[in-house]
Amino acid sequence: MRIGIDIGGTFTDIVAVRPDGHFERYKLLSTPDDYGRAILQGIRQVLDTAGLSGSDVKGLIHGTTVATNAILSETGARTGLITTRGFRDVLEIGRLRTPRLYDLSYEKPKPLVPRRFRLEVTERVAADGTAQVPLDEKDVQVAIERLKAEGIESVAVCLLNAYVNPAHEQRIGEMLRDAGSWFVTLSSEVLPEIREYERTSTTVVNAYILPVVQTYLRGLREKLRGAGIDAPLRIMQSAGGITDAEVAAERPVQIVESGPAAGVVAAAALGRRIGCPDMITLDMGGTTAKASLIEEGRIPRAADYEVGGGISLAGRLLGSGGYPIRVPCIDLAEIGAGGGSLLRVDPGGALQVGPDSAGADPGPVCYGRGGTQPTLTDANLLLGYLNPAGLAGGALPLDLESARRCFEEAVAGPLRLSAEEAALGAHRIAGARMVRAVRAVSAERGRDPRKFILLAFGGNGPLHAVDMARTLEIPQVLVPPSPGLFSAVGLLAAGLQRDLVRTCLRRIQRLDLEQVRALFGDMEQEALRFLPGARLERSADLRYVGQSYELNLPVPDGAADLLGGLRAAFEAEHERTYGHRAETDPVEVVALRLRAALPAPDLPMEKNGPLPQPLPGTERGERGDNPLSSPLSRRAYFGAPTGWVETPVLSREGLPSDFAPGPMIVEDYDATTVVPPGAKVRLDEWGDIVIEVG
Repeated sequence: MRIGIDIGGTFTDIVAVRPDGHFERYKLLSTPDDYGRAILQGIRQVLDTAGLSGSDVKGLIHGTTVATNAILSETGARTGLITTRGFRDVLEIGRLRTPRLYDLSYEKPKPLVPRRFRLEVTERVAADGTAQVPLDEKDVQVAIERLKAEGIESVAVCLLNAYVNPAHEQRIGEMLRDAGSWFVTLSSEVLPEIREYERTSTTVVNAYILPVVQTYLRGLREKLRGAGIDAPLRIMQSAGGITDAEVAAERPVQIVESGPAAGVVAAAALGRRIGCPDMITLDMGGTTAKASLIEEGRIPRAADYEVGGGISLAGRLLGSGGYPIRVPCIDLAEIGAGGGSLLRVDPGGALQVGPDSAGADPGPVCYGRGGTQPTLTDANLLLGYLNPAGLAGGALPLDLESARRCFEEAVAGPLRLSAEEAALGAHRIAGARMVRAVRAVSAERGRDPRKFILLAFGGNGPLHAVDMARTLEIPQVLVPPSPGLFSAVGLLAAGLQRDLVRTCLRRIQRLDLEQVRALFGDMEQEALRFLPGARLERSADLRYVGQSYELNLPVPDGAADLLGGLRAAFEAEHERTYGHRAETDPVEVVALRLRAALPAPDLPMEKNGPLPQPLPGTERGERGDNPLSSPLSRRAYFGAPTGWVETPVLSREGLPSDFAPGPMIVEDYDATTVVPPGAKVRLDEWGDIVIEVG
C-alpha cells in the first residue's frame, strides 16, 4: 500500500492505494498543535478499513505546510546571519519596491533576522571568483561569540559572490560547526546563483525553518515507527517532484510550497489521461485558493516566488510583499480565500472576505467547535449549497441555526440585507478574489483563459468554479473524482526529482559552448549520483541586456545551432508573454538549470474508474432510474432572477452521461459541486463531472 498525506490549513487528507488498486480515503480536521497526530489517526483509519497493518505500507508521500506556517506565524528558529562587511542591511533594502504603491499605511514584513543578529566579517570575493580580501577569522570568532551570547539556534551565512567561489563561506561553516551544536546554512550550498538579495533571503528562510522542519519530520518518523510503519517517507517539493525526507530536512526551503504543488501534478496527469492538455487549475481549500495554468500538458515552473504576502505570485515583477525565495517552484498564484475565510464588515460598510481564516481550530461557526466569527463556509451553508446533515459523509455535522444567528448579527444586520443576500454577496466576493488569482496566471502571462478548461478541486473549488468561469468566459468546468482529496492523490503521481542551477552570465554571442557543456556536465554528474538513471532536462534563463527578470527556455541536447535557436526561442516567448520583442537588442544567458527526474507513477485510478464514496443513502438505484426525478432535494439560493430554487441533490455516480440542465447540487464524500441555473452537467467515462457553463 502507498499512502499520500496532504496537510492543509483546515483538513488533513489521506489517500491510500491498496495492492489491488482500490482506494481508501479519509478526511479529518488538521491538528495544528501537532500535525502528526491527525496523520497517524488518518493512516490508522485507512489501514483498519483495508484490513492491513503498518508492515503493508510500502511508501508514504507527504505534502506539508509546516515550513509555510513557520514563516507566516513567525515561529521559526532564533536565527543569525553572517555576511560580508557592508552588506548587513541587504534584507531590509531589498529591491526598493512595494506591492501597493499608493498605500501610505503599508509596512514591509519584518526581516526574519533582526538587525542585531546580522553580523559582518571582513572578506571580499570579486565577481570572477578572485579572493581580493582574505577572510578575517578573528571577525568570524567575534561573530560566533556574539551569536552564542544571543542564544541563536540557526545561522545563515551569505557572503558576496560566494556563488562563484565558496571558500570563505565553507571556512565560516567549519568554524560554526566546531563552535556549537546550532544549525548552519551556507548560501553556496542552498543557492549558488547570482543576485545578492534573493540569495540572502533564500538562505535566511532556509535557516529560519530548518530546526522546525527537522523536528517535525523526526517526530513524524518516530510516530510512524511506533505504529509499525517503517516505509520510506518522501516529501513533495515546491517544484512538483518528491524527495527523501532526509534531503527535505536539510533543504526545507525546497518544500515551502509543498502542498499546492501536488494538486497541479495531479491535474497535469489527469489532463494526459483524458486528452486535455490545456487547463487552468483552481484549488480552493479551507484557508487558501491556488491557481495555475497547464499548457500543452506542461507544468509551468518559475525560478522564484514570495511567501508571506497577501497574494503569493511566482516570478512577478511586482511581488506580494513577502519573503523572496529563489528556488524552482510550480508557477502559481495563491490567495487567502477558502472555506474558513472570515467575513466582516469594515468601517466603511463594505463586506470583506479573508484573508484571515478560522482554520481547523475553532473553524467555521457551523462546525460547532467554538467559532464565533462567520466564515465563507457558513455563508455557503445558508445559501443551501452545503448539506446541513454534515460534511465528509456526515462525519462532520453542521449547525445551521448557529451559523444563521452569527451571520445575521455580524454581517447581514450591519449591511441591512437579508441573510441570503449577504451570504450570496460573500460567495461572489470570494469568487472575485479568486478570479484575480486565475488572471494572474493566464491573462497576465499573455494567455487567453477562454481557450482553457477550468479544473476545480479542493474542498471548496467546485462550489465556486462555475460562477468564476462565467466571469472569465471559460466555457467548461471539470471536477475530478475525489476533488477534496485531489492533492493527496497527486502525491501518489509524483516522481523523485532534483533541481540544480549554475550562474552563467554571458551575452549569447560571447557564450563559450565548451563552458556551457562543462557546467551542464558537472550538474549531470551531481544529479545522477543522487538519482541514477534519471531523465535530464536542461534549460536556461535568458533576458534582454538591462532587464531584471528572465524567461526560462529548454536547451535542446545536441542542437546544431544552439545559440541561434536559443535567441529565436527567447524572442518568440518574450513576444508571447509580454506582447513585443526587440530583435536588435542583445540577449544574455543568466543561469543554466538542470532537472533530473525519475519516471512518475500513473495517476491512481481503478480499472473501471475511480472508486467513489458517496454520502450514505445516495448510492445508484436508491433514487430511481431518472436522477432528475429524485425526491432528494433542498432549497438553494442563486440570486436574481431565480432566487430560491428547489434543487435536486445527487451523488456523482447518479449523474447522467448526457448533459442535463441545472440547477443541481452534486455531493461527493469530500466536496460539493454547485451547478447553477443556465449550466449543464454530465458525468464522463473517467468519472469526471463536466459542466458546460452556458
